[in-house]
Amino acid sequence: MAAASIKDVARLAGVSVGTVSNVLNRPDRVSAATVDRVRAAIDELGFVRNDAARQLRVGRSSTVGLIVLDVRNPFFTDLARGAEDRAAAAGLSVLLGNSDDDPAREAAYLDLFEEQRVHGVLISPIGDVTERLERLRERGTPAVLVDRSGDGSGFSAVSVDDVAGGFLAVKHLIEQGRTRIAFLGGPLEIRQVADRLEGARRAVAESPGISLEVITAAGLTVIDGRRAGDEIAARPASSRPDAIFTVNDLIAVGVLQALVMSGRLRVPDDIALVGYDDIDFASATIVPLTSVRQPSHLIGATALELLLDATAEPPTEPRDVVFQPELVVRASSRPGAP
Repeated sequence: MAAASIKDVARLAGVSVGTVSNVLNRPDRVSAATVDRVRAAIDELGFVRNDAARQLRVGRSSTVGLIVLDVRNPFFTDLARGAEDRAAAAGLSVLLGNSDDDPAREAAYLDLFEEQRVHGVLISPIGDVTERLERLRERGTPAVLVDRSGDGSGFSAVSVDDVAGGFLAVKHLIEQGRTRIAFLGGPLEIRQVADRLEGARRAVAESPGISLEVITAAGLTVIDGRRAGDEIAARPASSRPDAIFTVNDLIAVGVLQALVMSGRLRVPDDIALVGYDDIDFASATIVPLTSVRQPSHLIGATALELLLDATAEPPTEPRDVVFQPELVVRASSRPGAP
């Protein structure tokens, strides 16, 4: 028995072939009743579309490539979910690549997604990838920068004002009476890390008598935070910071573990602590963690929306969407806070 075709589906559903195509690729353009009728016909006939043939015909597939810095970080997990939810509403799917802060892995994923002729690429880049993305776009694959400002690159981008976030975190610590503040994070080549440090420096520059020590972590994980926390806890009191601002919540969790397990230091009495991202379990740590909140799910959904704009006919002009961060104060920086 011959496989059912798109024409068979259209005939059974009583609609045009173009309507069936819209249901498969752009269901948001079709009424809910028509979508239900077409999908019922698909189920009855057992129709399976030939996506490879479609890809050759339209020049790109129905998948979107997403490259993040570290899939272990719940911030990126939630960001990916936001992109996936918006993609599903547009009849697209998302392929996730984890660069693991490695430029070679990032380049390999870009090559792979280009070979697969994906609908487009969403990328949270390690460094400056503008030239690579321009080549990708010239060959028919648009891209959107995620968790990174466009900075006149010519690409749409969605990000959070990380300079403002770093300023919020350190200004809060200063307002709590802390004078010896440490910034903990790395590598500084990552734009988000550099921007958060810049914000921290601006807050310190506005407040005479405040010092800022920069401690570069090997990575952005709980283990990296634990190692740095052990080193800080081992210092004599005279050379220890009385507050720490970490570049993300995973590092903050590691620092918190090290300080509490030292048995000698209390958070926030001896050392106040502020993280960044406000991941789901920030409020559930042994001392609830103060953190700078980013709208991670919204960032992912907005990035996908910008990609749809870039692939529309005609495509819209690139846009740079910047969200403002929010400081969520908990007990790790203010005694008595929730």
